[in-house]
Amino acid sequence: MEDKEVLKNDMADSNVGIPTDENAAGDSLLQEPVAEENETEKLQAELAEQKDKYIRLMAEFENFRRRTAKERIELIQTAGKDVIVSLLDLMDDCDRAEKQLQSGTDIAVQKEGIQLVFNKIRSTLQNKGLKAMESIHTDFDVEKHEAITEIPAPSHKLKGKVMDEVQKGYYLNDKLIRHAKVVVGK
Repeated sequence: MEDKEVLKNDMADSNVGIPTDENAAGDSLLQEPVAEENETEKLQAELAEQKDKYIRLMAEFENFRRRTAKERIELIQTAGKDVIVSLLDLMDDCDRAEKQLQSGTDIAVQKEGIQLVFNKIRSTLQNKGLKAMESIHTDFDVEKHEAITEIPAPSHKLKGKVMDEVQKGYYLNDKLIRHAKVVVGK
């Protein structure tokens, strides 16, 4: 009987770590790396990398948003700067004309000087893209004209046409910026 126990102990010593029962735990099998653990670590590393990219992208977008908002505010504040600068020369001409009106006595010279100022104003605005709308004797168009009143047309040909212009309409770089206020023949 002793021999059986020794044999049993020897077998137990030789099979250390190998489970004989499928439900029994063995320590030698647990020492090998499991493929699932490596995959989990790999996925966690990828997740951390994607989180880092996302955070960087959000920070970059926020910086872009702030920068464009600042640029937009600056653009709005200085949008009319070049027009104002070009009008400063006209203001100087107006000041000189006003001074001449107060001190001069020759009406013809004063009229000529004022006409030069008016022409300079018109040419400066045209150079900036302003164009007056031609409305008189054209067909009434609700997209371009605002009818102030209707009057009887002197001839059948002028019905539905613009008879008079109360206030001019203007285009800025071929875009309508002010409708013409007109009188229409009926």
